[in-house]
Amino acid sequence: MFKSYLKATLRNLWKNKTYSFLNIFGLAIGIVCAGVIFLWVEDEVNFDSTYAKRDKLYSLQANWDYEGSIRTFSSTPGLTGPAIKEEIPGIANTCRMTDFASSLLFNIGEKAVYASGRYTEPSLFDMFTLPFVEGNASTAFKDLDAMVITQKTAKKFFGEDKNIIGRRVKVDNKQEYVITGVVKNLPENSTLQFEWVAPFEVYFQQRKEALSDWLSNSPYTYVELAPNADPAAIDKKLYNFIQQKNPRAINHLFLFNMNDWRLHGNFENGKQVGGRITYVRMFSLIAWIILLIACINFMNLATARSEKRAREVGVRKVMGAGKQGLMAQFIGEALLMATFSCVLAVVIIWMVLPLANALMGKNLTLGLQNPLHILALIVITLVCGLVAGSYPSFYLSSFNAVAVLKGLKTKAGGAAFIRKGLVVLQFSISIVLIICTVIIYQQLQHVKSRDLGFNKEHLLSINLKANMLNNFSSIKQDLLNTGMVENVALSDHPTIYGGNNTGALKWQGKPENSDILISTRLASSGFIPTMGMQFLEGRDFNAANTDSQSVIITSSLAKMMGAGSALGKKIEAPTNGPALFLTVVGVVKDYVYGDMYASPDPVMFYNITQFGNIMYLRLKATADPVKAVAAIEKVITKANPGYPFEYTFVDDQFNDLFQGEMLVNRLSRAFAGLAIIISCLGLFGLAAYTAERRTKEIGIRKVLGASVAGITGLLSKDFLQLVLISCGVAFPLAWWAMSSWLQQYAYRVSIHWWVFLLAGIAAVIISLITISFQSVRAALANPVKSLKAE
Repeated sequence: MFKSYLKATLRNLWKNKTYSFLNIFGLAIGIVCAGVIFLWVEDEVNFDSTYAKRDKLYSLQANWDYEGSIRTFSSTPGLTGPAIKEEIPGIANTCRMTDFASSLLFNIGEKAVYASGRYTEPSLFDMFTLPFVEGNASTAFKDLDAMVITQKTAKKFFGEDKNIIGRRVKVDNKQEYVITGVVKNLPENSTLQFEWVAPFEVYFQQRKEALSDWLSNSPYTYVELAPNADPAAIDKKLYNFIQQKNPRAINHLFLFNMNDWRLHGNFENGKQVGGRITYVRMFSLIAWIILLIACINFMNLATARSEKRAREVGVRKVMGAGKQGLMAQFIGEALLMATFSCVLAVVIIWMVLPLANALMGKNLTLGLQNPLHILALIVITLVCGLVAGSYPSFYLSSFNAVAVLKGLKTKAGGAAFIRKGLVVLQFSISIVLIICTVIIYQQLQHVKSRDLGFNKEHLLSINLKANMLNNFSSIKQDLLNTGMVENVALSDHPTIYGGNNTGALKWQGKPENSDILISTRLASSGFIPTMGMQFLEGRDFNAANTDSQSVIITSSLAKMMGAGSALGKKIEAPTNGPALFLTVVGVVKDYVYGDMYASPDPVMFYNITQFGNIMYLRLKATADPVKAVAAIEKVITKANPGYPFEYTFVDDQFNDLFQGEMLVNRLSRAFAGLAIIISCLGLFGLAAYTAERRTKEIGIRKVLGASVAGITGLLSKDFLQLVLISCGVAFPLAWWAMSSWLQQYAYRVSIHWWVFLLAGIAAVIISLITISFQSVRAALANPVKSLKAE
């Protein structure tokens, strides 16, 4: 029996090549889409899963209460780690790490390369269970000049050399470090990333005063709890821990488990409000939806061609086949086709995965050696086969044997209704995806085109190295002499990111015990015009650097200081000694930084350049960027020999802030396109079958004088009606979905009616093109041959 069914299935597939191809290819595209998404989801869900102690590892976070608005930051006072380990039972270990990655120049013989890393404590190796391939964790940081690197960094520094323990490297052409350990490369789906790590004590000694102050926050602190420790109980002890050290502190500590770092890392008003888990859920849903669309194709084509299988069903029933046996046969056919589709999908995934990785910023692999991946493919095949074959098997097996053998027409009313419903469902989903794609793109462009308060175009940033800060005046003049640079200035933090902030500033009229978060920046003379910021009143810092007690503030801070001009008003900044009184000499328009969707916090600029870290250069609008960069490189290399030239365009930094939104935008476009392609494959098959079924009718109409356009319209009318019904279903669904999605953004686009109109028109045009191919072909057929064939 099985052999008979298999022969019949293969014969049927071969006899109907077009429909077999449409079914197999349509399912394959759906499986490809789902497969790539599930690989991405697997990578996201398994973030940080390589760390054996992840259930007991936490980062220390702090909620800061600013006038009832709670902000969450990862920075902690420098003494927090050792103090909580000593004073709070249940904390097994702690590790401090610098809150920023340092890109340092390493000299290995004649080679000079940059590598990024952090200063940390030796407890890192045990807490994060980092495996050593050379050296060991217990002696890695025995000396302050020790350094541990990854395998990739070892290859970067020493090529294929082995046994590199004890090798020396010079950092920034100054201090020498000894390589005391090599750890395995960190997984790409790991929050912890570095090329090198060095003892935190080196960093602590350089900034001892600030890191010993309980009101100053800088390093990250990681915590490992004891096996039986209660996180909730420890959170209670952490809440006022800093206040016990300094009552003026307004930040309250709490534990944040490693399992939540990647997917649940967003905080709003001090509470977790999700994170990348939103994308994981959304893309997983889309994967199943596209699989459903592909399965709908199978159901539609199988039921549409029911008359072609009716006689076979009748014969089998006369020969004794029962309904259950026939259902098993047709489900078996669906499973066989799903298997073919799955095999084809695996080949396609293997081919497109490099492109998908570039699209998603990942390094995913097919991983067929992973039993879970094989199991996933089997599950997808079974789901597709069972879903796609369920209704056709029930419908085909229900035919009356006597009726079909007598040549009576099968009743297709119910099947036709269901078939039309499935077409409506297909195109409704496709139209929803089209609308969502357009609105996501609009939201991204809306924010990217927002008035930032500064000009990011033609703006370069260069990290200061070696003696660049001391020689800034001469470097600036040489850069201006190139004729391609308009202005040059210094700052301590990248303008578009968050920098230092404080709630301790005071001014006349500020309520007592009021904490308002103010961001602080160090800036040289010329910084405001270099950034393209707009002065509302006052002046820039003078070039003679005599404005050490002068500040420039943004307009939001000026409004907080009361009515009238802010020029000349005093701001009191606390210090470890006598209070420092600063005079406002300029007010600039607010500019956007950090969160591109929110209103920016007020900013105060100090004129203290001895701590500058970044040099900003504004190119002349007429300058050729390639030639300008080459000219700048000559100046910087001459002033700073031995240091490879590195730079960043600020508009590239700006685009990096939208990685999540850009991923959603790219993938939504791809998914919408795939959904339309799959839907059109089914529509193409249905249109072909309809034209084939109405061959005699078309021939008679042509003999009676019907035109090609008239026949084409006749055949297309029913399908276009279904697409229009799909629009009616899709529009409210898309509006609801996008309204909910946009709520997460404070600065968001409005949903316009014309987006729905364009999506509907696009769906009609796409479906019309798909249908018309078969309709015109049928209308152009010779009516004599059509009638003779009947």
